[in-house]
Amino acid sequence: MERTTNFAGDPNIGVFARVAGDIAVIPPEATPEFRDALKEALTVELVATTIQGSSIIGSLVAGNSRGLVISGLATDDEIAVLEKHRKVMLLWETMNAAGNVIMVNDTFAAVHPDLPVDIAAAIGEFLDVEVIHLTLGGVRTIGMAGVATNKGVIVHPNATAQQIAQIEAVAKVPVGTGTINMGSGLIGTGLLVNDTGYIAGNATSGFELGRIEDIFGFLE
Repeated sequence: MERTTNFAGDPNIGVFARVAGDIAVIPPEATPEFRDALKEALTVELVATTIQGSSIIGSLVAGNSRGLVISGLATDDEIAVLEKHRKVMLLWETMNAAGNVIMVNDTFAAVHPDLPVDIAAAIGEFLDVEVIHLTLGGVRTIGMAGVATNKGVIVHPNATAQQIAQIEAVAKVPVGTGTINMGSGLIGTGLLVNDTGYIAGNATSGFELGRIEDIFGFLE
């Protein structure tokens, strides 16, 4: 099985798609090859839509098995597509790029350190998770500095022991550091993963893939 792919030649597949449990939200223009790669690697149902007319789905959507948090600038038609698969919460703050500012699984959400406390609490209630404010390795856009599933969490290689400990306290799953696409610490830009499988950007090295498999328990 192929463990890497690209989106229109771009290895930053996590910018263009978002996995939430058994669904993957992708842009309508995704190629058949991209669609097939995701379905095979992740065993997901594909949901094709733009968000606020944009294809950078990974930056604008975050979610888990219970719901999706999306930019408040999404259109009614876009929301309607998503509501066929999950309940939807709109993020109206100036930090409305939900995928950039939220890292979440079914147990916890880590959010941008400057996200207002009341909004963070609302996200936690909506997704039924414990919420922490967090920076990882100096990166405040937490949704791109790490990726979480119900089996593991991979984070920026410069994340401190204290930051990792904060995640471990709420995630209750293994937490490890890694990179993507030949050394990028912005893991979320190049990795799509759920409890079933994973797929990474096609610039990702064998060593990086091995690290992903180790953290999420995919080693055979």
